[in-house]
Amino acid sequence: MGSRIAQLQAFERLLDIMDELREKCPWDRKQTFETLRHLTIEETYELGDAILDNDLEEVKKELGDLLLHIVFYAKLGSEKKAFDIADVANEIADKLIHRHPHSYGETEVEDAEQVVKNWEAIKLKEGKKSVLEGVPKTLPALVKAYRIQDKVSGVGFDWDKTEAVLDKVKEELDELSTEIESGDSYQMEAEFGDVMFSLINYARFLKINPENALERTNKKFIKRFSYIEEKADESQRKVSELSIEEMEVLWQEAKKIE
Repeated sequence: MGSRIAQLQAFERLLDIMDELREKCPWDRKQTFETLRHLTIEETYELGDAILDNDLEEVKKELGDLLLHIVFYAKLGSEKKAFDIADVANEIADKLIHRHPHSYGETEVEDAEQVVKNWEAIKLKEGKKSVLEGVPKTLPALVKAYRIQDKVSGVGFDWDKTEAVLDKVKEELDELSTEIESGDSYQMEAEFGDVMFSLINYARFLKINPENALERTNKKFIKRFSYIEEKADESQRKVSELSIEEMEVLWQEAKKIE
């Protein structure tokens, strides 16, 4: 852990390296905003994996990769004479000061929820036509649903009690059951979406991040099924050759050793 001076020197070193690579490296010279976009998304997901695994060494490495992308985009912006890294840093610094009047002004808040409400109110005063403008269109649907609900909650559009949210989940499940009985695949899909949306909202009320919760379950399933595959391999059989009863026994074994 370095001093503030050491931190600034490290960042300056990265900026110098970026300048050199943009001049000397054929691959770096070819990159554009568009070619880097999918790589940035990939790096963000890799950071997310490291966070879920609680691997701080890997978190450090992935943060470095993302920092490189930020510096790279700023370099591209400077070449287009649109902005540079100082503009990027000052933009976010100014935004943070403006949207934290309780820290940099005389506004008083009682809790974190009030901070969020103030944040959304300030954004609307800045010219935003909708509180939902800040939700990226290309977000995965599950994450987007969570952010939509969180955003509208910030301006008071929300349920009063957690029990009411659970009742809504049950209501949506009943409506899904009705459409399943009708056999209308289009309506079944629509109602299934409503069930998922209400479940995500219920998770928000329980202060559970549904994306993290689902990914934990994904990892748990992969680990257990990998155990089944390992045991099948030990018996010189393909996993497809195991009966469902044999798989269930191994599945229960995997659960016990977690």
